[in-house]
Amino acid sequence: MTTAPATAEAPVDTPQALAVRDVTVRFAGLTALDAISFTVEPGSVHAVIGPNGAGKSTTFNVLSGVYRAASGSVRLGATELTGLPPHKIAALGVARTFQNLALPPHATVAESLLLGRHRLMRTGFVGAGLRLPSAVREERRHLERVREIASFIGLEHELHRPAGTLPYGAQKLVELGRALCMEPQVLLLDEPVAGMTADERRRTAAVVAGVRDSLGISIVLVEHDMGVVMRLADAVTVLDFGRRIAGGTPAEVQNDPAVVRAYLGEQE
Repeated sequence: MTTAPATAEAPVDTPQALAVRDVTVRFAGLTALDAISFTVEPGSVHAVIGPNGAGKSTTFNVLSGVYRAASGSVRLGATELTGLPPHKIAALGVARTFQNLALPPHATVAESLLLGRHRLMRTGFVGAGLRLPSAVREERRHLERVREIASFIGLEHELHRPAGTLPYGAQKLVELGRALCMEPQVLLLDEPVAGMTADERRRTAAVVAGVRDSLGISIVLVEHDMGVVMRLADAVTVLDFGRRIAGGTPAEVQNDPAVVRAYLGEQE
């Protein structure tokens, strides 16, 4: 599979930096994130890593609007995202995949991908039901884009299959494709290769690299597979117990003493 097919088009909007500044999250007195800051440069892969309980999922939930920060800010370019609900953040160009599969149980691959086009559809319920010419033309455009995205992720021959009957790795690609169908500026990938075979991991990593290199979409990546992180990430932020303990290139952070201690514990 190639990662830069001719049918894959770059988003209309030029990607902007995603800036996280001094974000703090508390739950019943417990500080889950303690004034963390990092910047996702446009068109880059930025990995957020750390041991279990470090605050990675909480960070994603703040970025996508599921959790509200007690203080600090999240900005996409000049647009303040802090405090906005998830659907408004999605409308501003931030799409997310989840660690656990969340595909409609009986929908085909095409139907699953088309769900990602929902926020971009202008035809109302009545127009669609009456099959007005404008509604038919719009549906045709969205279906063509679905076919392009399916080709990009390597599932162009599976569009009419129920997504739930595909192998696990392919189902995860459908979720990634559904997020791409939203035409995002920023894509939040929550453990995209977790539970995959070695071949599935390589295939998915190639697609993620293509999202950055061919589409220019910024990616925030949470992943436990350090091999994938080191191959894909342009920059890495390391969390431990809700605090940012290191940041930099993959080569820089993997040799940072604080990172080694967080993962391996104090060495005698």
